[in-house]
Amino acid sequence: MKQSNKLQQLPIQFFAALAQKVNAAIAEERDIINLGQGNPDRPTPAHIIQALQTAAEDPITHKYPPFLGIQELREAAANFYKREYNVEINPNTEVAILGGAKVGLVELPMTMLNPGDYMLLPDPGYPDYVSGAVLADVHFDTMPLLDENGFLPNYDALSDEVKNRAKLMYLNYPNNPTGGTANLAFFEETVQFAKDHDMAVVHDFAYGALGFDGDRPVSFLQVEGAKDVGIEFYTLSKTYNMAGWRVGFAVGNADIIATINLIQDHLFCSLFPAVQQAAVAALNGDQSCVEEQRAIYESRRNVLIEEAQRIGWNVKAPKGSFFAWLKVPDGYTSEAFADLLLEKANVAVAAGNGFGEFGEGYVRVGLLVNEERMKEAIKRIERLGIFKTESMSVK
Repeated sequence: MKQSNKLQQLPIQFFAALAQKVNAAIAEERDIINLGQGNPDRPTPAHIIQALQTAAEDPITHKYPPFLGIQELREAAANFYKREYNVEINPNTEVAILGGAKVGLVELPMTMLNPGDYMLLPDPGYPDYVSGAVLADVHFDTMPLLDENGFLPNYDALSDEVKNRAKLMYLNYPNNPTGGTANLAFFEETVQFAKDHDMAVVHDFAYGALGFDGDRPVSFLQVEGAKDVGIEFYTLSKTYNMAGWRVGFAVGNADIIATINLIQDHLFCSLFPAVQQAAVAALNGDQSCVEEQRAIYESRRNVLIEEAQRIGWNVKAPKGSFFAWLKVPDGYTSEAFADLLLEKANVAVAAGNGFGEFGEGYVRVGLLVNEERMKEAIKRIERLGIFKTESMSVK
């Protein structure tokens, strides 16, 4: 049996290929420090687990849920946005419940674009954005995210042709993989840009809880007029360590939300109701666990950057997310450096070219091991003798 043309056109699943390399090394009984993953390493908070257990014991949760998700979860999403960002959300028309934000991000181009249409994607960016474009039979142009521009796209640098043919644009701040952040002024510019070019905006807010140095990430929807042009995806995976639970939501423009709900009517029957009840507990409950988690990532970030600079690796501290975006040393490509670290230092990182053309020259490091393992990873890299300790560090 042959695969369809559609499946053959999909890009190689970057994270699956990375996991295969790492797992092969682990199978050789090597002590791999895995900094290439994007999988939270700490458990889901106990009160959320308890909510799941309680809900799962209720036979009503064993039945099919409402197609749009339970009312309590849609209301919890709206209450969350009001409490955290002072954004008014109508739970009945401006919320779509998702089996993880990835589902919505990949399926959305199929709901808004026709074959041959164009969309704009960040480069470097989350690889599965491209998967959504391929599945929808649409073309995409890319917006370079460069260090000199704070890893924000420069709309003025885009050609008139690119600006005028794009009908949909994806953004993601705090950013995976660069760790860059956006402010309200940038989102104001984005709303105006979208209105000027009759373009819809999707903001992937997966790392919305993870800002460092006292800077709290802002929501795209906090900007006046944002709901006129776009939506925001939020996932519980990172905020509450619920990656395996597969639960998230989209909020914003009612027309776009309706397209998501329509396609999901045909693809899914919402989520296990007990998981939805646990998500309600997460969104409505004590948020001290969120701050605790953010502080842990910031502490790990500080250790990584201090240790890297100690050995002469000239790197910058990320402003958000749970990733660091580190330049590779001279003489190496991203993939060659990542392979070297895995083979010679037993340290796994993600090669930057896996995130797009402008990811070349970087590796992505996850802040997803404890401080001692982070220090050990840098010591292993130090023993390779690549970096010179007398080098000036980037502050």
